[in-house]
Amino acid sequence: MPIDPSAVGKTGGPVNYKWTSKDALLYAVGVGAGTGDLPFVTENSKDTPQRVLPTFAVIIGGGGAPFDQIGTFNFAHLVHGEQGIELLDEIPAEGEIESTGKVSAIWDKGKGAVVEMTSESTLVATGKPLLRTRMSVFIRGEGDFGGERGPSPSVEIPDRKADHQVSYTTSVDQALVYRLSGDRNPLHSDPSFAQLAGFQTPILHGLCTYGFTGRALLAELCGGDPSRFKSMDGRFSKPVYPGDELTVSMWVDGNHCTFQTRNQGGDVVLDQGTATFS
Repeated sequence: MPIDPSAVGKTGGPVNYKWTSKDALLYAVGVGAGTGDLPFVTENSKDTPQRVLPTFAVIIGGGGAPFDQIGTFNFAHLVHGEQGIELLDEIPAEGEIESTGKVSAIWDKGKGAVVEMTSESTLVATGKPLLRTRMSVFIRGEGDFGGERGPSPSVEIPDRKADHQVSYTTSVDQALVYRLSGDRNPLHSDPSFAQLAGFQTPILHGLCTYGFTGRALLAELCGGDPSRFKSMDGRFSKPVYPGDELTVSMWVDGNHCTFQTRNQGGDVVLDQGTATFS
């Protein structure tokens, strides 16, 4: 059967996920952290306890998302559209979480369907909520089922110069490192597969671009302190290639930030960005 709009509200899980210090270190390197980010890339530097990048939430969170309850579809037609994270506490260097997920929305976009999943994760060691994630995917060919189109983008970029701007250059090998955190899709590593998908060369993982952007937000908004990083949402708008330069522009209003990430050609690659911090 095709996408089932009555699946909204269905739940999945609980599922457990464990991570180690090494997992967190590998993720940090995968999103470009280096010698200037010792708390995130080492666990044995003098007077520098290991800490975890807030966007590591996309690796450990999201558990229990009940994709098996929304009907049948071709996973090759699924594209990651949006990603959001909310941190309820600082992520420890190692630990275990228990997550439950929910189908929070299904929208009819005509040429396809947008499915939104939310998940909440509790740290097993304390029994306290640690993080929440939200993701939406666009599934080509699954629209026109008579449902509502859903909300339109509402984040507007302020008509003034950005308050902060940070540029990072991704490595030509960036996707090969990032994939070791779990996403082994050959679209990001196999030239022949990428060409079959319509790209000249493998593209960078969207969540890697998300991680680079999160590093910029953490540095400029939180002074590098993960405990001050509260939430981040964004929409993937254009592919990024390993070796591209990413420039993150931020407009701040109190404890709220609107942001946008562009490549070296000025194209927006991560849009509709919002973040909160303390």
